[in-house]
Amino acid sequence: VMGGRYLSSLRPSPATAAAPDSDEVLVEGKASARASVLNRPGHLNALTTTMGARLNKFYESWEDSPDIGFVMMKGSGRAFCAGGDVVGLRQLINEGKLDESKDFFRTLYSFIYVLGTYLKPHVAILDGVTMGGGGGVSIPGTFRVATDRTVFATPEVHIGFHPDAAASFYLSHLTGHVGEYLALTGEKLNGVDMVALGLATHYSMSEHLDLVDERLAKLVTDDPSVIDSSLAQYGDLVYPDKTSIVHRLAVIDKCFSHETVEEIVDALESEAAQLNEEWCTLALKRLKEASPLALKVSLRSIREGRYQTLDECLVREYRMSINGISKPFYHDFCEGVRARLVDKDLAPKWDPPALEFVSEDMVDSYFAPLGEFEPELKLPTEQREAFI
Repeated sequence: VMGGRYLSSLRPSPATAAAPDSDEVLVEGKASARASVLNRPGHLNALTTTMGARLNKFYESWEDSPDIGFVMMKGSGRAFCAGGDVVGLRQLINEGKLDESKDFFRTLYSFIYVLGTYLKPHVAILDGVTMGGGGGVSIPGTFRVATDRTVFATPEVHIGFHPDAAASFYLSHLTGHVGEYLALTGEKLNGVDMVALGLATHYSMSEHLDLVDERLAKLVTDDPSVIDSSLAQYGDLVYPDKTSIVHRLAVIDKCFSHETVEEIVDALESEAAQLNEEWCTLALKRLKEASPLALKVSLRSIREGRYQTLDECLVREYRMSINGISKPFYHDFCEGVRARLVDKDLAPKWDPPALEFVSEDMVDSYFAPLGEFEPELKLPTEQREAFI
């Protein structure tokens, strides 16, 4: 193993022993690759500031190393990554530790930018839950392998937040208005639909991943087309079935192209009445359960992201996230996390309680530049994008 420090035999520690922070991202060495393994299996590999910092450090050193041709990312246990550790974040906010909360977003978004501008091919293996920030640390990379165990969603509106971690970039650039649909309903997609929409680039049955891994471990290359054909050769061919999202795209476009959340809800209600299709009723139910403020903020975020670059989206999302965890807006985030993930009563009390009480001014101030003493997110665009 190159450098001797990287052991491919690293095994996740037993769940009973609390893993030290440094074990939250493990490294596997391959012939000419490195794999980072997100390793908080008891928390579905939810991302902490420490993990973001370790990923940044590893990825920068691997990018500079001539011995490394490409990089992989996987999750340990039954998830790829359930997103940011929002329970931990809520606790920081409740303890008044705003600087540490800001570090979390800064560290994570900076890593996503590095991934989106990475000079070496990147392969993310999305075997299991891939939600919120889990999409952020994988979708901006070169290749994403979905499996029959993949469950993708950007469910942030249901915890009173906005789809962040580059979601306003990659969702908004999907076909038609499917980005608005995914952002506002938090609806889940399986691996086949991820491939159909282009969120994933390849597909493999979960039981074939060992074969894929074995093949990639032996590859000595930095050529994306060589990696692409290996993934295709060892992956599986799949076709959307009759429940696939591809058959609903026309209706999704019709409903989610409307200018306001209220008009989107109305359009869906009239479609639901005519179509009598389960997905339509479910989408309505999901919209009605979400934070009204988060819905209006998220719709605008997707619409703005459609005309922005990755770095512009991350800078804007950082601004929105800091505003979203500060007064006067932090209530919905803390309440949403409480209701869904802490007390699990699924009965959040949103404020404002309904769409009609969410004013244009509120939405504007969620997008407002941070105060003069509050630094914006600084990304190394000059250094990293000089080659484009």
